[in-house]
Amino acid sequence: MIRFIDRGDEIGLLEEEWKKEKARFIVVYGRRRIGKTRLLMEFAADKKGVYFIGEDTSRQIHIRDLKNALADFFNDSFLRNTEIRDWSNFFEYLKKIIPEKERFYIIVDEFSYFIKADASITSSLQKFWDLFLSRTNVFFVVSGSIFGLMEESVLSSSSPLYGRRTRDILLGQLPARHAAMFLASDIEEKLKTIMCIGGIPEYLIKASESDNFKSFIENEFFRKSGYFYREPYYLLSQEFKEIKTYFSIINAIAFGNTKATEIANFVGIDSREIYPYLENLIRHGFIKKEISVLGDRKGGIYLIEDNFFDFWFNFVYPNRNSIERKSYSASEHDLNRYLGKRFEMLIRNDIFQEIFGPKFEKLGRWWHKDKEIDIVALSEQTKEILFAECKWQEKVNAEKIAKELAEKSRFVDWNLNERKETFAVFAKSFRKKIYEFGGKKVYCFDLKDLGRVMENGK
Repeated sequence: MIRFIDRGDEIGLLEEEWKKEKARFIVVYGRRRIGKTRLLMEFAADKKGVYFIGEDTSRQIHIRDLKNALADFFNDSFLRNTEIRDWSNFFEYLKKIIPEKERFYIIVDEFSYFIKADASITSSLQKFWDLFLSRTNVFFVVSGSIFGLMEESVLSSSSPLYGRRTRDILLGQLPARHAAMFLASDIEEKLKTIMCIGGIPEYLIKASESDNFKSFIENEFFRKSGYFYREPYYLLSQEFKEIKTYFSIINAIAFGNTKATEIANFVGIDSREIYPYLENLIRHGFIKKEISVLGDRKGGIYLIEDNFFDFWFNFVYPNRNSIERKSYSASEHDLNRYLGKRFEMLIRNDIFQEIFGPKFEKLGRWWHKDKEIDIVALSEQTKEILFAECKWQEKVNAEKIAKELAEKSRFVDWNLNERKETFAVFAKSFRKKIYEFGGKKVYCFDLKDLGRVMENGK
């Protein structure tokens, strides 16, 4: 088994809950392949209980299989041999055999499949929890990969289970420094892979099986039998009914349509009707709305947030016919253009804080009219402001970039007469690193520096 990487906060939270007295009701949710099962198995490894993984099947099979798992744990032959047809009777019987004072876990993984097969389970479980389980010492966990279903049917105020959970954990992607631990290549190859698939453990394990980034994307994306060739269809069809509309929206953004009206026109629906779709995609982490770091929240543009979706919609979706004919190969120019965009986002959203810590209260991209800066970070408390550019290029002229930053910084209207300015440049490599420009400090970070940061922290 692949060694368990990161998730220290989540494991710590589960352990903290385990040590508390009385019953606990934990909800763990997140997208497919994010690592929920591995997290729960690691937590449960040294504890006593029942671990059950649900499948996308019928209610009757769910009841039968969970009944048998609990019958084995309690060594209850009557339960094993008794046919139970609904959840109410199933939970009613469990009241007779669950010891109230003993600490053990019942983990139902992929609980969203149970809801999908029979939505009434949430009402039956609510009664079971209220009238019995909440008075025991049982550590009860449900997890699910159908994000929308878990939110709506377990966590939302309209759910019978609302207010019952004692803790919920939304499992996100691994940060870059932990994602890199799955890969045995050099820092450039690691970053290219992460910028292509993000920090999803199952994806990273698949990537680690390839010799290099080029063979990885050719075999797993640009082949009809590739692991990732159909993956977005599975992910979107699991969450949304109107899959064609959602596909068209993400495709529109990949084509460079970043405003709501542009996206609506591309998709062919009224601009007023596009917003619920956009909000759903934001809620699931597939896209995001970005505003200038000092801009008005009413404005902003829509971008693809998820690395994997961004790569797939830029390279696979528009080239499916060529891939089917085995005649497609991504050009170096297109790959570098894509990696340049994701490099900026990787630095801004992930690595920047690893380097500079929490000293800056605001951080983001800045733009105004025809001027744009990749990263502007500022602190209201100290009046410090940092301007940074990110270049996925070799032998970058740091002095030229610093000069351009200094010129553009004059247009950033924030504490102009009292701020302390600093510049930073991130690149694959530099002709020559500089440490000062115009009397102001300049940080230069190349791939070697980023490798050290990702390996050791600051």
